[in-house]
Amino acid sequence: MNSDNRQRHVFISHHHKDDAEVGKLTTLLAEKGYDIRNSSIRAKPANQRRLDQGLVKEATIRRLLRMKISWAGTVMVLIGKETHSRPWVNWEIDQANKQGKRIVGVYVRGATDADKPVALEKYASAIVGWNSDSIIDAIDGTTNPFQNPDGTSREATHDRVSLKC
Repeated sequence: MNSDNRQRHVFISHHHKDDAEVGKLTTLLAEKGYDIRNSSIRAKPANQRRLDQGLVKEATIRRLLRMKISWAGTVMVLIGKETHSRPWVNWEIDQANKQGKRIVGVYVRGATDADKPVALEKYASAIVGWNSDSIIDAIDGTTNPFQNPDGTSREATHDRVSLKC
């Protein structure tokens, strides 16, 4: 398989406190030969302060996120300790569903089932543990596994059909 076949355009939805996990994820997949082109927003400190202070209009943020999600073939949701409490993560998942995107949840190490965003349980194409083969298969749509945080299988809560990237 040449490198072009291993390049994936992915929007990684996450809580900004999990930015380091985004880097670990792309490194994990790069070790398997995958080039993950991430279109998610990871604000520089000055821009993060502007966002935290409410100096950027929500309509502007929504427009930017819609464009970035549209560019991606798959929306991946990093499930960390506080992901479920982040309104923007749920909004991104809802938007990905509206755009017909494949939605894949990935538990970071130490995350629990209680950390899943409500919208992810509703719209996910797959939810997997922190395992490169499971993540790649979920992104590609070769399998649609629903797993517990430890990687063991569980039942899906819905029958959502989505496109492969």
